[in-house]
Amino acid sequence: MEDRKAAGPSRAARRGRWWRLRQRWRMVGVFEINPEHEFYQLTSMIKEGMHSSIQTTMDTSGQDTLAAEQFAAEETQTHEGFQMQTFAASVFAQQRRSLDITEEEYMNSLCSDQCYLQFVSNSKSKADFFVTNDKRFFLKTQSKREVSFLLSNLQAYMAHLEKYPHSLMVKFLGVHRIVIPNQIKKYFIVMQSVFYPDDRINIRYDIKGCEVGRWSNPDTGGKQIIKVLKDNNFEGQTIAFGQEKSWFAHQVKVDAAFLQELNVMDYSLLLAQQPLHRDELDGKHSLANLVIRTTKSLDLEDSPTGSDPPTVPLLKETLGEEGSVQPQAAAGEGIPLQEIGCPEKETKSDSELQEFHEHHRRLLPNCKNSNHVIDGPEQRYFVGIIDIFTVYGWKKRLENMWKSLRYPGRAFSTVSPAKYSRRFCQWIQDHSQ
Repeated sequence: MEDRKAAGPSRAARRGRWWRLRQRWRMVGVFEINPEHEFYQLTSMIKEGMHSSIQTTMDTSGQDTLAAEQFAAEETQTHEGFQMQTFAASVFAQQRRSLDITEEEYMNSLCSDQCYLQFVSNSKSKADFFVTNDKRFFLKTQSKREVSFLLSNLQAYMAHLEKYPHSLMVKFLGVHRIVIPNQIKKYFIVMQSVFYPDDRINIRYDIKGCEVGRWSNPDTGGKQIIKVLKDNNFEGQTIAFGQEKSWFAHQVKVDAAFLQELNVMDYSLLLAQQPLHRDELDGKHSLANLVIRTTKSLDLEDSPTGSDPPTVPLLKETLGEEGSVQPQAAAGEGIPLQEIGCPEKETKSDSELQEFHEHHRRLLPNCKNSNHVIDGPEQRYFVGIIDIFTVYGWKKRLENMWKSLRYPGRAFSTVSPAKYSRRFCQWIQDHSQ
């Protein structure tokens, strides 16, 4: 009895130490914006303004088809001490619905009583980064030029995501402007965090596909910051996507081609990884998980509209005689949903399954933020194409001329969109397996 009593506090102490360790790990690279923080007043106003803005979209019924004027819509709400402008509210509300983000959970995350977090990294960006307390959504301040570029190309962006719902591009969820008279006028965007959930992520990279200025010292100097490594840090390594390699390489090519059409360069592939646990490795092949992942990838209400032919089979597993999951026998063969136990109302005809392939979809992992998550044989990868606002205008052309003289024969980021796209895709091809 005495031994058991003695053991009790020891277990409690271990649990307490583990909890404190997890809390400490959770706060690596972020600082809580508490009442003493310089951004506390600003973030408090953002929360209040966001609450009213989201409430407006919650009170408005969703529309399947967006009118042109909705992309140019602006709404200003006046609060005590500030104003909040919201741009294209109904467009971004539809974007959130397409990602299975309800307005309630969006509001709960962005407007909770818990403090925002300030993201701290080795990024050279002058923007301010805020993260919701659950780390699910990023808020980033943007220049007027960047916001104007996004809004002017919003219809093309949404059309691309409709055609390629598993696109790797960052998912924008809202564009706003907060005005505090005689103090602040700031534009900011809300986006999905590519690195969510980040509990077990052990390394992060920002990849541009070039070499000049693309190395970061991994030593944090004992500081609680997240080091995002770069292309040259990745030398000698590969991304082990396994069966997803061909799909991934093609989707990067499609997304890069879209950005080339917008005359954009200097974007990055965010890449992070974490080892899969044994239960995750086993769970990937379970019947229940396969059902969830398949139905999650299918839009049961709207038929796909894309027409690009598939490059790899996207449903790669089928059921064996005893209900076990076995490799798919032939490329291009899909899984009729009735074979994996889906309700009758969710079954798809052969033609609709073909549209699934033509829509360039894949089996999504059964987790939140699944569009940015790809499971390889041993690792889970978090991927997303970010920083898509840099247009190749006359300033960048002059910078290209100067860097050509400064770094002859070397690969730097300031090049034409066509060259940037080719090089970016080639890096992916060379470093994935």
